[in-house]
This record gives sequence, C-alpha cells and structure tokens, in this order.
Amino acid sequence: MIELEQYKIDLAALSEQINTLGVSLNIPRTMLDIEELESKAGDPAFWNDLENSQAVLQRTKALKMKVERFEKQVQLCDDLKTLVELGMEEDDESVLAEIKDGYSQLKSNYDKLMLETLLTGEYDRNNAILTLHAGAGGTEAQDWVEMLYRMYMRWCDDKGFELNTLDILDGEEAGIKSVTFEVSGENAYGYLKAEKGVHRLVRISPFDSSGRRHTSFASLDVMPEMDENFEIKINPDDLRIDTYRASGAGGQHINKTSSAIRITHIPTNVVVTCQTQRSQHQNKDYAMKMLYAKLMVLKEQEHKDKIEDLKGVQMDIAWGSQIRSYVFCPYTMVNDHRTGVKVGDVDAVMNGDLDVFIHAFLSGKRIEDEEG
Repeated sequence: MIELEQYKIDLAALSEQINTLGVSLNIPRTMLDIEELESKAGDPAFWNDLENSQAVLQRTKALKMKVERFEKQVQLCDDLKTLVELGMEEDDESVLAEIKDGYSQLKSNYDKLMLETLLTGEYDRNNAILTLHAGAGGTEAQDWVEMLYRMYMRWCDDKGFELNTLDILDGEEAGIKSVTFEVSGENAYGYLKAEKGVHRLVRISPFDSSGRRHTSFASLDVMPEMDENFEIKINPDDLRIDTYRASGAGGQHINKTSSAIRITHIPTNVVVTCQTQRSQHQNKDYAMKMLYAKLMVLKEQEHKDKIEDLKGVQMDIAWGSQIRSYVFCPYTMVNDHRTGVKVGDVDAVMNGDLDVFIHAFLSGKRIEDEEG
C-alpha cells in the first residue's frame, strides 16, 4: 500500500505540471487556430493555390496532433489516478505493474511535450534544411557522415517528421562526402538548431587493418526553410544558375540526369545545389529555398540589413570546434561539450535518441535569452 500512496502523491504533482503545461502550450488558442484553418479549407477557392492549400493542411494536421497529444496526457493521468484509488480501496497491489508502466509512459510523454514550450524563436516552427559535410579524417570522416545521416533519419522517424534528400555526394571508397536534406514537420527547425556544429567520432577504424583508433569529424549546418516572402529580396541578376548531370561513386543515391541545379549568389559567393528531385524545375525550387535560408542565416549572424554586406564565416571542421563527441573506444560515451550532458549508451544515440541533448541545449538557451 505504501507504493500506491506514493504513486497517488506523484500523480497529483504531475497532474499539476500537466495543467501548467497546457497553459504554456496555449491549448485554447491552438484550438481556435485549428477552427480558423479549417474555415479557410472550406472556402471554394481554397484549392486554387495548391502550394498554399498544402501548407494550410499540413499546419492544421500538426496543430491537431499537438492538441491530441496533450489531451491524451490528461486522460492517461486521470485513468492512472482512478486506478490508484481503486487499488487503495480494495487493498489490491496487483495493479502496481500497470500503474508503474503507465506512469513511466506519462512522464516520458510529458518530457517530450515540455520540449515544445522551449521553442519560441522566430523561425522555430519552420521546416529545417540540414547539410552534413565530412571533415578531417578522409574515408573515416565520410563513413561518419553516413552514420550521422542515419542517426537523423531515425530521429525523424521517431518524431513523425518527413525527411527529403536534396543533394548527396558519395565518398570514393565508402560513406558520404556531403548530403543536404530537408526535415518537414512542426517545429523541425526549433529542435534541430540544437544540432548545428561539428560532431567528433572516436573509434577503432573498420578501414584500418592495424585496428588503430581514429578520430573523425563532420559538420552539420542547420537552417530554417524560407520562401520568397521572406524580407530578403534577391536580385535575379545576382544569380548564376548552372545545370549539370548528377554523378557520384556507386550512384545508389543519385538521379543521373541533366536536371541537377547549382545556384551561385554572386555578391556573397554562397553556392547551393540540388540534384535528387525528379525534374529540373523541382531541383531549382528546392535550391532557391536553400539559398534564402543561407542568406537569412548570414543576415542574422552578421546583423546586416543589406545582402551586399554579407560575407559569411566558415568554421573549421576539425579538432577544437566540436559541439559533441561520440566515443566508441576505449569506453562508450556521447559527451555534449556545450551543456555537459553525457550518455553512456552510444547505440541508443546513434539510433536517434537525441532528445536529452536537444532539451539541455534549448533549456540553456532560454536561460541565456532571459538573462540577456
């Protein structure tokens, strides 16, 4: 009975936290937003603009999922409190196992919802565009890029986000030299901005016949997806647009046609490429989205009002600039150097279990913003 009494206390405290979470998530406002969006969808002219209609439907779906997740939390908490009361009234401890599992699920879901309250940035709700580049380490680094790419794929699967590969360049022997991909979903950029930086790998190399330990590096750039309505205006005369036939070692990822697009923004020398879509037109659309995103990041970093004043800063993909280390040997540990968070289960992290790192980064960033 002591355990049941403790669960009663714990559930009462968690119930209060869930109610507070509902205020932070602004559930009533979200439900009004859903009504407004559904009203737009009911307009006879709604489907005239296909791109806008798809965006409205995607936004409506995301908001409904947010409300549904919160309501399920409330319902599960109420059900567990009722089960605890029944167990105490009937002096039945056989319900403990069900209560324990339910409480664990409730706490886990609560922690995930808490992440959303940390996303208050101007572009946090946007989709994200990510680019992985191999750094120091040769074939080792290229294999590391492929491992990281798989890690983010797993993370997206767990979150229900859609991942779309935009550009990829295979390594000569193994792995990937670079890959750009879009992650679509509510708050994708808000979460993934925590991953921007250099990632370091330490392991026994499978490519070294001597079985020596190697250190490899890969950089991850993360940008919010922007469109032509963004305040940055691009002069078409400042763009050089090249088409080329995509190719790569192995070719397993590559669409080998002449539809690949490379766009160079001449004033800033920013270059973007896209080669994985079915047509030249689609590749160009995605490349322009990447260009807007890159120019926006430069504008934010350098506090410039004019595109002409932007230059950009390139960080070395090597020792001393890493945000996180993934150690496979002589011990197993993933260490985030910004927040101090350490996780011993490397396999879980490589399978997409990144929330502990993202939560710590976003929590620390909010404290900095409040103090600033």
